[in-house]
Amino acid sequence: MDTIDEIGREKKLAILVGGGPAPGINSVISSVVIEAIDKGFQVIGFFEGYKNLANGQMGPHQILTVNDISRITTTGGSFLKTSRVNPTKKVEYLENVVRVFRVLGITHLVSIGGDDTAFSTMKVAEHAEKQGYPLRSVHVPKTIDNDLPLPEGIPTFGFETARAVGTELVTTLAEDARTIGRWFVVVCMGRKAGHLALGIGKSAAATLTLIPEEFDMQCGVRLLVDTVVGAMFKRMSLGKNYGLALIAEGFMEIPNFFEGIFHMDEVPRDDHGHPMLAEVDFGNLLKREVQDRLKQFGYDIRVVSKDIGYELRCAPPVAYDVEYTRNLGYSAVDFLVNGGTQALVSIQHDRFVPIPFNTLFDPTSAKVKVRVVNKDSVFYRIAREYMIRLEPEDFLDSSKLKRLAVTAGITPERFKEEFYYVVEREMHDKGLVEAANEA
Repeated sequence: MDTIDEIGREKKLAILVGGGPAPGINSVISSVVIEAIDKGFQVIGFFEGYKNLANGQMGPHQILTVNDISRITTTGGSFLKTSRVNPTKKVEYLENVVRVFRVLGITHLVSIGGDDTAFSTMKVAEHAEKQGYPLRSVHVPKTIDNDLPLPEGIPTFGFETARAVGTELVTTLAEDARTIGRWFVVVCMGRKAGHLALGIGKSAAATLTLIPEEFDMQCGVRLLVDTVVGAMFKRMSLGKNYGLALIAEGFMEIPNFFEGIFHMDEVPRDDHGHPMLAEVDFGNLLKREVQDRLKQFGYDIRVVSKDIGYELRCAPPVAYDVEYTRNLGYSAVDFLVNGGTQALVSIQHDRFVPIPFNTLFDPTSAKVKVRVVNKDSVFYRIAREYMIRLEPEDFLDSSKLKRLAVTAGITPERFKEEFYYVVEREMHDKGLVEAANEA
């Protein structure tokens, strides 16, 4: 028997996935389908996000049943696939999406994705409303980068699985470094924020983890390289000829970061205007710069570069993300059923809390606000304490400075000339500049 909503139409709920994959997508799909069918909806899954819809194509799509999504909850990837096509690039695209929804009788929309997909869903619903076509929408936030503007301590789904898988990979690389006696420079996915790199580095006990937030987005390749090389000298001064530096790829988003070395303007961009960072061989570039810097001190050390990112995105979700995403999927449908629209779903302190779309976006840039790592948080401060790297105390204690200088094969005065600037910001923050000048 067909069910009719308050405006006299059969209730049809569309579900689609946009952006990059993240562990837990299939669990959201499963939860949404089960709950929506239970509430009397026909559920239509659209494949490849907004890609086909933006071109006015009705397919491929599938009317989903409980049998279709049975047992996909613990699998990786996306049952409905995904794409980065941006339907907001042209009014024509928005009109095409709304037209297809209208022809198919779609009354409600659940999108799964990151900030770009959230923005697309908001604009699709707004465009439908302008045409007198009521379309209720809700977005389920996913990204392994953990950078959507949820309250501090509330992760985006997929992050915990990505951290767990990444930790296993980095732990293995760190053991290889110890066994062979070499260094790894590992670049970790995370476009705008260092949450994932820091989470993996802390869990895997990386020698040091560097994120753009530490430098307040003011850092060049030279400073990054000298921070790594300084850590290498410190490790060697402690009798260890190996280590692993974990670097967040977000450094590539810092203006003029590559000045004099590489031009980011040459990098292709995706449909949302983001540079395709995977096209930049950041790890090898850093590796070469680190080796060249070491050679200035007479060291020919083997450094291996690795990228970690694609290995994490389609991993089967850990139990945390399975439970979390089932809750999110259920909450998304419950929100729509109770008359809600134009919001992102979140679970905060064991309660469902909708976050209206219009509070997520920066009014100036029309982009979703980015949640960066809070350097004042306990999470960051403890991670920083366990890193092995140059510290202000290394320049204040003459015996430590001498040991570092001997390792580098230069005088203490020369070591200070070469590397003091690496800790200068921290010297200021801790009020140690005067003491450093006296030393």
